[in-house]
Amino acid sequence: MTVSDDVKYIGVNDHDIDLFEGQYVVPRGMAYNSYVVKDSKILVFDTVDRRFGDEWLANLRAEIGDKPVDYLVVQHMEPDHSANIDRILREYPGATVVASAQAFAMMKNFFGTDYPDRRRIIKEGDTLSTGRHTFTFVAAPMVHWPEVMVTFDSADGILFSADGFGKFGANDVEDPEGWDCEARRYYIGIVGKYGMQVQSLLKKASGLAIKTICPLHGPVLKTPEEIAHAVKQYGTWSSYAVESPGVLVAYTSVYGHTKEAVLRFVDILKAKGCPKVAVADLARDDQAEAVEDAFRYGKLVLATTTYNMDIFPWMRHFIDHLTERNYQNRKIGFIENGSWAPAAAKVMRGMFEKSKNIVFCDTAVTVKSSLAAASSASLEKLAEEILAD
Repeated sequence: MTVSDDVKYIGVNDHDIDLFEGQYVVPRGMAYNSYVVKDSKILVFDTVDRRFGDEWLANLRAEIGDKPVDYLVVQHMEPDHSANIDRILREYPGATVVASAQAFAMMKNFFGTDYPDRRRIIKEGDTLSTGRHTFTFVAAPMVHWPEVMVTFDSADGILFSADGFGKFGANDVEDPEGWDCEARRYYIGIVGKYGMQVQSLLKKASGLAIKTICPLHGPVLKTPEEIAHAVKQYGTWSSYAVESPGVLVAYTSVYGHTKEAVLRFVDILKAKGCPKVAVADLARDDQAEAVEDAFRYGKLVLATTTYNMDIFPWMRHFIDHLTERNYQNRKIGFIENGSWAPAAAKVMRGMFEKSKNIVFCDTAVTVKSSLAAASSASLEKLAEEILAD
């Protein structure tokens, strides 16, 4: 892939991975992006996952031939990007490592050395020239590790954005859903907790004349329309604003009675004209998809059984995922099931006690073992409340 006349893509695609970061299902694989700048001096942006070191170095050599690498810029120290630092430095003994002070501290943890004779520590506002290109470094702490720097190339208007604007999926597979879906799931899962830090980075980026965005995962964004859309989406996601009108109904069910109540409730919502109803069985469906939908839509209904005077484990796991990502600015309703001492609604509500700007529906539906006339009527009332502005 050609990014510009001087900047070439040398990343790799991973189709063997089953879980990214040990938890995210990636049915279309994963891309580990790396770039080489061919100027008076040769500069490489980031390495790739350890398993692809041979392929990556072959891609590099195919671009630069026998020329030496002068600089390796390390923007982010997660192993899927940093694992081959030591290897490239052995292959190119004249190369200087360029990274933040915190990144060098992490290198010592990973490799047993912080390369004291071969390093250049950079901070916010520092620049590096390779000839035609001048690179300016911008601190991006907690997007999504503390050592992260992003880099702007003023010559070609390229923002090397580290994990920002990344996406699940390999780059050699067409995604029929386009950019948004897997970029959203990636953002919410990987970066979602750090909305304030992303907002700060977006503010810095707004002053740059960006013509291309080169992330460390997913496709390069090259058109004004792609860039404007991605920046707009990141603005929405990082401010915890509602992206689309709709309701997510997320549930667990032991013997099917809670599921029956949920399906009845979904039919009621649709009959009342709800523009979008997403449904997630938290024991069977991908929880990362459910978390994505909880942040995408403005309204959430949770349904579960009372279990050991608590709630069913998959529901607790799901709510933990939401609250640790600063879930806020939403309306929430509850459906509980219990044969003798229903307590699930109270427990679920308590789990959101530290969340900001949450509106709870007054009606909490209690199903005593199975749906009855009273609980069915409560479903109607909850549907009216959750749909009300």
